[in-house]
Amino acid sequence: LLPLANVVEVGYVESTGYVWIVQQTKVEHLFKMIGKLVRYDTEISAYIEKKKIKKLKGVKAKELMLWPAVSEATVDDPPTGKIHLKGLAGISKTFPVEAFAAGQ
Repeated sequence: LLPLANVVEVGYVESTGYVWIVQQTKVEHLFKMIGKLVRYDTEISAYIEKKKIKKLKGVKAKELMLWPAVSEATVDDPPTGKIHLKGLAGISKTFPVEAFAAGQ
């Protein structure tokens, strides 16, 4: 889900689930299986909990000519093989989990 490069700092606060990642440069990655281009800023942060990433900052997915921010990612419990991504504008998209596996 986060194909990053040249990471210089990673942190995690166990009591709150807050996580942050700092990398030297922005990264763009094409998830070929779903044809989505995603941009990762130099600073990425979020709150993580079981099967969910909330308040995600620093990640944008190209949609037509725009780059809306992705603010949340959730997988179903029990597992269905789907991941649900939500943007700040409330727009949601569902994709197969394997589209975001390492090497994709």
